[in-house]
Amino acid sequence: MRLKFTVVLKTFKNLPKPHRTGLVIASFLLGGLILLPSEPVEASRHQESLILDAGVRYPVALSVLETPEIYVEEDEGSWETFKVGRGDTLAKIFKRAGFSARDTYDVTQAGELAKTLVTLIPGDELQLRAGEDGSFDGLRYAISYKEALLIKRNADDDGLTAQLEAKEIETRYSFAQGEIDSSFWNAGVDAGLTDNQIMHLAGIFGWDIDFAMGIRQGDLFNIVYEENYIDGEFVGYGDIVAAEFVNQGERFVAIQHDDGNYYTPEGRSMRKSFLRAPINFKYVSSNFTKARFHPVQKRWKSHNGTDYVAAVGTPIMAAGDGKVIEASYNRFNGNYVFIQHGEKYVTKYLHLKKRGVMRGDTVKQGQTVGYLGSTGMVTGAHLHYEFLVDGVHRNPRTVELPKARPIDSSEKDAFMKIAEVRLGQLDNTKRLMLAMK
Repeated sequence: MRLKFTVVLKTFKNLPKPHRTGLVIASFLLGGLILLPSEPVEASRHQESLILDAGVRYPVALSVLETPEIYVEEDEGSWETFKVGRGDTLAKIFKRAGFSARDTYDVTQAGELAKTLVTLIPGDELQLRAGEDGSFDGLRYAISYKEALLIKRNADDDGLTAQLEAKEIETRYSFAQGEIDSSFWNAGVDAGLTDNQIMHLAGIFGWDIDFAMGIRQGDLFNIVYEENYIDGEFVGYGDIVAAEFVNQGERFVAIQHDDGNYYTPEGRSMRKSFLRAPINFKYVSSNFTKARFHPVQKRWKSHNGTDYVAAVGTPIMAAGDGKVIEASYNRFNGNYVFIQHGEKYVTKYLHLKKRGVMRGDTVKQGQTVGYLGSTGMVTGAHLHYEFLVDGVHRNPRTVELPKARPIDSSEKDAFMKIAEVRLGQLDNTKRLMLAMK
């Protein structure tokens, strides 16, 4: 039998006890109202859980595009849980459960998926179910927090079938805000973000902001991200679904579409032809300037590029798609790589410890082209990066790049509806934080 119900509000499990008590009382009152005739409900509100910096969870009403339907399938029979101990095998566990050696063999022959049971690890749990006559009738084994292996007897009793059973994941939305004081990384940590979330946020805006050279004290960020729950228990973070970053007074906003990619609220892709920085940095030694006192040659000279200082061996990425036109060594540049991007653009990567590509190779944006080093005329390990437009050196951090492509016209209307909801979520988080100050 299948029970179908519509979720109107998210769970209030994390609310304080007095609030939950009030909701229970209200539910009885609403139960009585259900018996009375009423007008059809035309819209609903979606209750999101938002976590503030203090760790307090507040329910905030946020509009949603549609109300999801959840189907729950009745599962006849009871399951008994067996924990895998040291030295345990499937046969030993089946014997403890009262099943025969034939049952064990039949399970191992249930298909490719059943081979997962060969590598049971102490601490794993198996759920087993017996039929009315006590014989084996089903097995469940969690492969991940999202999926479980299910082996059950066919309806006509002609054998066993193994399949993956997807667990129902409840997604809640939380938010984080931060202001840069000492560094972007520290601001992310102070806002409660994980290492992966900090790197993800930088990746979203990596085509517009140079997180090595362009971050300033007072810059702001504000994000809405997913939290995943199974049976009310937190199991992990999902994607960042909306983000804004104010960098040196300029505001950038990114919205995730159903395809997993990020776009501006107007529908232009965040992904562009070039990354602002070709390296995951630690710190930067010198900025783009017209003149610089060369520490080796002891004279003032043009410094047509940006120096990124990081650990020796740090991977260096291609700033954009292109073709390697030079990959060699000389006493000034050390190991170097030059990449041609179409007819107009060239990027140069100097002082590499080791080159990762050869002349004539085709490279993709983000592909490793070499490793940071100290070869050539340098006093310390760093990457010297240059960006040329029509043969003229330009500041890679501020040069105007080709405009990003817009979202496909067939997806535009759907995306604009999502963007409206996400922008509302971002505005709600800002109002909440302002109210708490």
